[in-house]
Amino acid sequence: MGLAKIILRKLYRRRIIGGKHTAVEHLTKGLPKHVAGAAKNVVKELIKEGFILSKPTSYGLQVSLNPEKIDEVSKIIEG
Repeated sequence: MGLAKIILRKLYRRRIIGGKHTAVEHLTKGLPKHVAGAAKNVVKELIKEGFILSKPTSYGLQVSLNPEKIDEVSKIIEG
């Protein structure tokens, strides 16, 4: 759960929750190039699990944390 924890922590730390969105590419910044593809797959899994909300736009996929799962996200980040 290493990459998932990094991605969730990045969204949580930047307070990208609910109506505030960011591009998926921004979540992979700072990661090694060979891990970026895997990180995008982890984002897709987190969307399926309901931790991340997706918002398709004309300029790409935007994501944010699901406000209903903030307690679970904070437990994952801390533990």
